[in-house]
Amino acid sequence: MTDPLLFHPHHYDPADLDETSRRLLRATIDWFESRGKRALVESYNHHEWYADFLDFAAKERLFATFLTPAADAGGDPDKRWDTARTAALSEILGFYGLGYWYTWQVTVLGLGPVWQSGNTAARARAAALLDEGHVMAFGLSERPHGADIYATDMLLTPDGAGGFRATGGKYYIGNGNAAGLVSVFGRRADVDGPEGYVFFAADSRHPAYRLVRNVVNAQMYVSEFRLEDYPVRAEDVLHTGQAAFDAALNTVNVGKFNLCTASIGICEHAMYEAVSHAHNRVLYGRRVTDFPHVRRELTDAYARLVAMKLFSDRAVDYFRSAGPDDRRYLLFNPMTKMKVTTEGEKVIDLLWDVIAAKGFEADTYFDKAARDIRGLPKLEGTVHVNLALILKFLPNYLFRPAEHPPVPTRRDPADDEFLFRQGPARGLGAIRFHDWRTPYDAHAHLPNVARFREQADGLAALLASHAPDEAQQRDLDFLLTVGQLFALIVYGQLILEQAALTGLDADLLDGIFDLLIRDFSGYATELHGKAATSDEQAAWALTQVRRPVRDAEGAARVWARVVALSGGYEMNP
Repeated sequence: MTDPLLFHPHHYDPADLDETSRRLLRATIDWFESRGKRALVESYNHHEWYADFLDFAAKERLFATFLTPAADAGGDPDKRWDTARTAALSEILGFYGLGYWYTWQVTVLGLGPVWQSGNTAARARAAALLDEGHVMAFGLSERPHGADIYATDMLLTPDGAGGFRATGGKYYIGNGNAAGLVSVFGRRADVDGPEGYVFFAADSRHPAYRLVRNVVNAQMYVSEFRLEDYPVRAEDVLHTGQAAFDAALNTVNVGKFNLCTASIGICEHAMYEAVSHAHNRVLYGRRVTDFPHVRRELTDAYARLVAMKLFSDRAVDYFRSAGPDDRRYLLFNPMTKMKVTTEGEKVIDLLWDVIAAKGFEADTYFDKAARDIRGLPKLEGTVHVNLALILKFLPNYLFRPAEHPPVPTRRDPADDEFLFRQGPARGLGAIRFHDWRTPYDAHAHLPNVARFREQADGLAALLASHAPDEAQQRDLDFLLTVGQLFALIVYGQLILEQAALTGLDADLLDGIFDLLIRDFSGYATELHGKAATSDEQAAWALTQVRRPVRDAEGAARVWARVVALSGGYEMNP
């Protein structure tokens, strides 16, 4: 049986996308399937650079079509920046391996400062490089400072002719070995403060660009490179001053969304492999899937995976409908990066507990998934950084709702041009949201939605009556637990919105909220144990440890969906 909620290579046909997008996505799947599992596994195990995939992408003009905004497309009607189809491609690439997704992802990041720039020459150069099949890189982080862009040591010295000479190193830069264009962040040696920031375009093939090494033990190439008196011409400068700083943050806003769909793709492939293995294995005279704990773990993994997809699909709509007066995506974006990717870790852990030693075998996809799923929560800012960001939205979200026009499902072939004119990277605390209670009210007939809503109301009541005091607001360890409780409410909201738009099965939706109730109870228990928690807050926490409403018949119907995945997909050998 084919599950319509999960990606299946043999039956994939995104009918809601335009014909060119469908053809390119289908061609990508067919390339991986015809190449086969043996080649996929061996190239990963041997750390082989994915030149064959990049040759395919160049031949099909895949990156050029998907990553060139309409304004730079030279009249090509198929080129645009369309978050619906970039999300679809990210999921497919994740399904076959993180490395293939990573070279795409870093190209997305490398293009961000270019497409935000008013430098027409640099934009034309980037578009031409994409047409030629090149990948790009994003030269932001440095070994001593990580991604702390306030402390960059990439120094640019004026050359007296309108340009600069750049010297310094960058570290942990994907595609740095082969990028036709590297967007590099630095600062002028002669200007102090924010006005000294510069984003410029470099070429990894230039003799003054020195590739030092690959800093990871993996198939992907994550480089350390140094520029030694690198000539930066006036036409290479993308941004200066505060605009360079904003371009760095806004690029990450665009790029980090792709982490959620990569995580989903990895989990989907691992799910097929794990369920098939477990259901066809007999231990102590019983199928492994006959054991109650195995059924619970696989059902939880499936429900978590579906929830990841529901949230991410709905977040696409907010991204595509964003504008100067609606920046709600700036909350849902770190949610996809922080929440969805950590849920992916939970999915893999649940599956791994079931298949045990099988998950280490080198000829499986699963052992790659188990290693690679850990990376996604740690890219484009740590979980803690993104959770702290999410907290900035809490007061307006919970307590000051505003009217917004309904956001429709967005799969239309439109160019998401606002993503490259987001403006100054500030003012997050002023963003207003529609009433989060509305989708909860619409699903109040489902017992576990109603029970979780009680927990959500409880958090709002706690923060209204016993808000964190001044000392607690300086205690990030305490605040992050509050942030986890808040994030669950946001997560549930978009899940419910997408469930309504897609007519999701009620048993499955109620099962998802069974998980959210348990998760909320767990974080409430964690809050109870914090040293910084007051007596009143601790007493509240104990009232929030709730049991989900059990529905044995509904759970059995969800289990039937899970076990039906057995034998449903096996990659071509």
